[in-house]
Amino acid sequence: MNLAIETELEDDGRWIAEVPDVPGVLVYGATRNEAMKKAEALLLRVIAERIENSESEAIPITISVG
Repeated sequence: MNLAIETELEDDGRWIAEVPDVPGVLVYGATRNEAMKKAEALLLRVIAERIENSESEAIPITISVG
């Protein structure tokens, strides 16, 4: 499974980062890098929780910047 983190600069100067293929993985940061780090951390938490709760199987993943 390949999951991409997409980023965009908001009108108010904050950066938004999201993983469109995983609902709920959407964060803000003061910089693009901060937003990307937060999104990656949240993504890993969501995946781990789904595996722990038997909501999905453990599968190899690749995280890339879009």
